[in-house]
Amino acid sequence: MAINENLLNPRRRSPLAVPLVVVALFALVGGAFLLGRASAPEAGREPATAAATAAPAAADADADDTDVDAAVAAIPPPSAHTAMGDPLPGTKGLRRLDVKVQGSLSATINGVIGAEVGDPLALVTSRLLVWWLDVARDLRPGDHLELIYELPENSEPVVHALRFRSGKQGRRFEAYRHQLPSSRFAHYYDEDGKEVEQRLESSPIDAYEQVTSLLKDGRRHKGVDFKAPVGTPVTMPWAGVVRRKNWNYRANGGSLEIEDTRGRRILFLHLSEIAKGIDAGTRVAKGQKVALSGNTGRSTAPHLHYQVMSSAGKVLDPFDLHETYRRAIPAGEKDGYLAAVRDLSAHFAGADLAADAP
Repeated sequence: MAINENLLNPRRRSPLAVPLVVVALFALVGGAFLLGRASAPEAGREPATAAATAAPAAADADADDTDVDAAVAAIPPPSAHTAMGDPLPGTKGLRRLDVKVQGSLSATINGVIGAEVGDPLALVTSRLLVWWLDVARDLRPGDHLELIYELPENSEPVVHALRFRSGKQGRRFEAYRHQLPSSRFAHYYDEDGKEVEQRLESSPIDAYEQVTSLLKDGRRHKGVDFKAPVGTPVTMPWAGVVRRKNWNYRANGGSLEIEDTRGRRILFLHLSEIAKGIDAGTRVAKGQKVALSGNTGRSTAPHLHYQVMSSAGKVLDPFDLHETYRRAIPAGEKDGYLAAVRDLSAHFAGADLAADAP
């Protein structure tokens, strides 16, 4: 019978093994004790974050200073109340944000108010900044962003006023949300009363609230999105022939593809209705109503998706194809606008005083 030599002659343990194990155990216990002492707050002293996020704001719970990137945290806020986006005194839910840019726009805003509110607020803010600069490339550390905004229930944030100081361009940009008595929607205007957004000549849609997506906004979106109520008329920017309709309905919803006289393919998506008599092979004229905008298919809000492609399938930017312009506020409505701008600007200038008041 074979004999296991290891059983008959077990390895002899080193005489140092037991002492070394004991020393290691004492080191672990002592390290844990010292770590606990170092991390515990001193008696009678509150944690730094409690002192920084002053009292009354439940919204401050989303802005934990301990999670802010060191570079962002190093920027002193203009005041404890206003920088955290607290409601401004004497207003119906307006809030102020005042930050210096560090990193991306969303990282900068999230570093102050948290991602739950910061992400949608950054998206809404970028819709304005994109008309002046490349938001992904042109931001510089130290650029100054000021916002007056509100947070409606069950809706995205609404920016009422924006001021942005660009280091790259060496100037300040301003935008103020205002609804003219003659207008169906509120729009954004600069300090001189000219629209911030460009408009398209021979646009497929006229009665819209805002352009919410552009090819140049960095979202890899293939078209321009116009925020508009369901049922807004959609017209032809150029003459052409209908090639197909309502394909891939689950994603596109009601849809039309028209080939214009230059061979370009025009796509309208998320339509609520296509005009009678519009079928594959139908010839359509410039300016002819072909559909109504909607919220069908893979759409999260009522809008028109307008897309143009070359005959080779290359995505084209409608803002390069159309002539563009900016509307100016009519002279008869300018005084009302300037008064509204003064009211909003007072929140930029007066919010610090309100926050510092005893």
